[in-house]
Amino acid sequence: MIGFIGLGNMGGPMAANLAAAGNTLICYDASGTAERAPDGAKHAASAAEVAQKAKIVFLCLPDGPIANKVSSELMAAPNRLVEVVVDNTTSGASEARATHEMLAGAGIAYADAPVSGGTSGARAGTLAMMVAAPAGLYARLEPLLRPMAKNARHVGSEPGQGMAMKLLNNFLSGMAMAATSEAVAFGARQGLDMATILDTVSVSSGTNTAITDKFPNRVLSESFDSGFATRLMTKDLRLYVESCQELDAPRRLSETLLQQVWGKMLERQPASDFTEIYPFTVSRDK
Repeated sequence: MIGFIGLGNMGGPMAANLAAAGNTLICYDASGTAERAPDGAKHAASAAEVAQKAKIVFLCLPDGPIANKVSSELMAAPNRLVEVVVDNTTSGASEARATHEMLAGAGIAYADAPVSGGTSGARAGTLAMMVAAPAGLYARLEPLLRPMAKNARHVGSEPGQGMAMKLLNNFLSGMAMAATSEAVAFGARQGLDMATILDTVSVSSGTNTAITDKFPNRVLSESFDSGFATRLMTKDLRLYVESCQELDAPRRLSETLLQQVWGKMLERQPASDFTEIYPFTVSRDK
């Protein structure tokens, strides 16, 4: 039996794909397990109950402190069976290392395995998953990862390396969305049609996933429904900048992006989808 804790926008469809692949799941979600668990999954009353019935437990939670708290509950469960915790939460690399150390003290293996691809990727099972774990542990986990993440990658063996990969990815994603918003706004001022801009740049050297996916599917249609919130992008960028500061790594662009773009948008539109960066950019530019 496989444990899954956290059945929100990402965790819910991930758990569903894991169950659809023939795995027996026991699930728990603090906001309501019965309403969120996939069909056929067993429902636990607590994280501790999951630890008592599953050897491998996946966590897909809002942030690192919550993942750490739940890991503590798993570790403290009486008569626990859990041997491995796979953390799909996005947190800082240092937070992942702290969780690893805590669980290692109780003889529980840890893999940090954050994901990218949004709710559509979670539903389709096409997520990228950035897994940091010893090679033997990754080999044990890989058959469970593939139904959720077609693009699972073993990025390193040291705890925190998966989180580091996710944070650098989201820095690039946030920069691409912000830069594309400015570029498209510039083109619009020149009388260029947005669809023409996207089509032309998609086959040119400036292409990126904002051009090929987010703008044509979420911005041009004005649906703004990627399922990834501005608050989450801002959180991830803050974690990236803090990690850069810890390492004294270059951060001039990321600090500006966080403070002057995404941080400002969060202040003005705290409940927004991150694809709403385009109308926000246009409104600030007027």
